[in-house]
Amino acid sequence: MSNIRITKLFTFETGHALYGYDGKCKNVHGHSYKLAVTVIGKPITDTNAIKLGMVIDFGDLKRIVNTEIVDVFDHATVFNKNTPHAELGEELQKRGHEVILLNYQPTSENMVIDFAEKIKNRLPENIQLHSLRLSETESSYAEWHASDNN
Repeated sequence: MSNIRITKLFTFETGHALYGYDGKCKNVHGHSYKLAVTVIGKPITDTNAIKLGMVIDFGDLKRIVNTEIVDVFDHATVFNKNTPHAELGEELQKRGHEVILLNYQPTSENMVIDFAEKIKNRLPENIQLHSLRLSETESSYAEWHASDNN
């Protein structure tokens, strides 16, 4: 049986700032992120299986990504907790805002690495994460590919 890739798209709104950056992104701002999640596996061939012909049910993939990424990051503000932005984040949290303090600079590159680890840890054994594409604007994105990270 052939390996097949399937992709599901997700969207979420997140604010961030890049501490120490020398451009506009040093200021708190937001993005309408688009995340494309591609997994690879063999379609189920068991004729008694309820999910016959599927690599993974899109609904199952949706639950994993929503739980690990979308529900956490949507309408939150993310800061690098190892910078003075942590103080701003803590003040915002005191005022009822959703803030995530990360162990890394919240660039698309670092976020896509983090997202890949979170998703890989939740996939069934027979399904592999193939790639992620995280777009922060219509013309700018970061990609993670399993083949680049073996």
